[in-house]
Amino acid sequence: MSPIQQIDNIKKTYVKKSSAHAKRSRDISSIVCTPLILAASLLLAFGLLICWSAVQGDADYSFTRQLTGVAGGLVLMAIFWAIDYRKLGGASYILLAISVALILSPHLPVIGVTTMGATSWINIGMQVQPGEFAKVTVVLFAASLVARYGGKLDQPLEYCKVVLLLLIPFICIMSQPDLGTGLVYLFISAVTLVMGGARFKYLMITLALGILAIIGVFIIDDFLKYETESGEVEYKLLKQYQRSRLFVFMNQDSLSQTDDGYNLQQAMIAIGSGGLFGKGLGSSTQSSLGFLPEAPTDFIFCVLAEEFGFVGVLALLVMYGFLIYTSVRIARNCSNLFGMLIVCAIIGMWLFQILENIGMCCGLMPITGIPLPFVSYGSSFMIVNFAMLGLIASVYSHEADIGKGV
Repeated sequence: MSPIQQIDNIKKTYVKKSSAHAKRSRDISSIVCTPLILAASLLLAFGLLICWSAVQGDADYSFTRQLTGVAGGLVLMAIFWAIDYRKLGGASYILLAISVALILSPHLPVIGVTTMGATSWINIGMQVQPGEFAKVTVVLFAASLVARYGGKLDQPLEYCKVVLLLLIPFICIMSQPDLGTGLVYLFISAVTLVMGGARFKYLMITLALGILAIIGVFIIDDFLKYETESGEVEYKLLKQYQRSRLFVFMNQDSLSQTDDGYNLQQAMIAIGSGGLFGKGLGSSTQSSLGFLPEAPTDFIFCVLAEEFGFVGVLALLVMYGFLIYTSVRIARNCSNLFGMLIVCAIIGMWLFQILENIGMCCGLMPITGIPLPFVSYGSSFMIVNFAMLGLIASVYSHEADIGKGV
């Protein structure tokens, strides 16, 4: 064989290998959304670092349990990623039934656990919070229900039917009661309605009725209140701590008058004491000395601000922005309405939790038990966040045209 023929053969072999490599690269990129995985990985690493610091010296929390939640979350994410989400599009009422069963399961005898006045947990060898896991089925239920109307939910009777069905998970979760998780359900439903083509007029009427319902609850509660044997005033519809949290939000000039006021005061002290660069990892005094309540869960943002300062807070917000931006790109390029609604519902859920958690720590929102995604302590909460990532990854990997825009 002549030298020229040898060179030609080498070129042909190289071209074949290059083509095969390019094909494999395209196959991988159509399944794996690298920016989404990168955003989640950065958040997870930073969140675990903050969580590790927050749980040090507190016997009520176990960092090993948090890592167990991460491991379980990765498994569930892989399962949802592998499932073709489009097969769930027609299972609206099945998904609703699963949601209701999960939410009401803590009321079952023997396994139900009541903690801090709320029956939100079950004990199955370990304590889990079914209401958290129901967030996944609520997202799928809301998206599948609204997607049936093809992006045009403009008939008043159909709109009312959809709204009533979407309210069922909220009504069930309030039987525990768990107002924080209930608000998340409502926000998921609201985002789904807006993105699913509900008429603006109907949405405004629903919002007005919701505000009137809240006012009505307080008025009725004032008529139903009673005095206990110890002389304390109790209410029927809202717990005393729920009213206290709203009182603190509306009247921050008297923060020290209630326990929730004291909690908010300590939270703001922690945030302010961090300064620009913070005190350093593990050096937060407000949480380590016991001044900051529920530091690893509800007020973990304060731990972050105290230890890493404004720079750390900014870094966290950039990571969240990266995750939300990537998810929005996936939703915008999705050709399937059901898939788009799933991603939008998850984005709305994350945004609401981020804004509410950070806002309550700064006194800009009422205090609730809503944790911070990928950062707050809680294995159930961590598993659910990874499940949501799996759903977004499923939408991405099962859409033929979606990779062109991400």
